[in-house]
Amino acid sequence: MAVILLAAILLLSVHIQSISVTGSNKYSEKQIEEFLFSGRWGKNSAYAYFADRFKPHRQIPFVEDYKVVFHGPFQVEVIIYEKSIVGYVSYMSSYMYFDKDGIVVESSSNQLEGVPWITGLDFGQIVLHRALPVEDKNVFEEILNLTQQLSTYEIAVDRIKYDTHGQATLFIGQMEVTLGDNSDIDGKISTLNDILTAQPHLTEISGTMRLENYSETNSRAGITFKKK
Repeated sequence: MAVILLAAILLLSVHIQSISVTGSNKYSEKQIEEFLFSGRWGKNSAYAYFADRFKPHRQIPFVEDYKVVFHGPFQVEVIIYEKSIVGYVSYMSSYMYFDKDGIVVESSSNQLEGVPWITGLDFGQIVLHRALPVEDKNVFEEILNLTQQLSTYEIAVDRIKYDTHGQATLFIGQMEVTLGDNSDIDGKISTLNDILTAQPHLTEISGTMRLENYSETNSRAGITFKKK
């Protein structure tokens, strides 16, 4: 009996001392720690181990799942698997975030930094975990291609607007950039990056840069910038 009591005391007295987090771009280590190890027993090693193994994982906004790896009784590593998000739309006072297939993966009252706001899409009622009800499903592939190129060149945009013909316009600071359709999108964004690298002040000027006439054969053809 004394041995069992001693073992129980030891289990209850061992606490996690170090928590490291990998794979999280949206939350700090401190925030993940508060999500997973808060409360009176949150950092008790035995409780944390059994809770992770035998209880459902906690729901964390924008996180698909997570894995808790114990490197001994005092140190744990949390591996975060974030949801794949390419953009969001505004709907009934909420922001609806969707993935590359147009599936709405998260609803939030907060705007997530680094994720573009997509406007101009014509949709009906939005249901969480279902596809955005748009007529042209190809628009999601176009959004993915565009956001990937923007990410490659680390170009931060405030908004991406699509018109009824599927032509895109970027809003960057005070500047608008008309891209036209999805053709040669890699070349258009590469050219935009070159221009912004050479003249970063353009984003502070109220005006429109026209890139829709870009072509690989003549990369500078028809590119203009006009102040409003």
